[in-house]
Amino acid sequence: MGGELLPPGEAGPDDVVLAWEGADVVAVRLPQLADSLDRILAALERRHGRPLADLDRKSKQEAVRSLEARGAFAVRHGVETVAGALGVSRFTIYNYLNREKGR
Repeated sequence: MGGELLPPGEAGPDDVVLAWEGADVVAVRLPQLADSLDRILAALERRHGRPLADLDRKSKQEAVRSLEARGAFAVRHGVETVAGALGVSRFTIYNYLNREKGR
């Protein structure tokens, strides 16, 4: 997920501090959701061995299904980010999503 471990004294308000037997041991800084989406897209590219924009339509539809299952479209500008990575329009992404809901 891309979290970062920090000394407890460096924890910010959004970090999670983990304690062991009453003593703070480590702080975990979780990445922003948008950063996670970029990591997920990069992992999909590695899995396919080429840029996502070079995939055929069926593979792009499968990628959208996978991304939806992972919450990619709950992220602000998620549709736009995915559309850019796949080399399609936002409208196409919405069509892929609606097609799945119709099944």
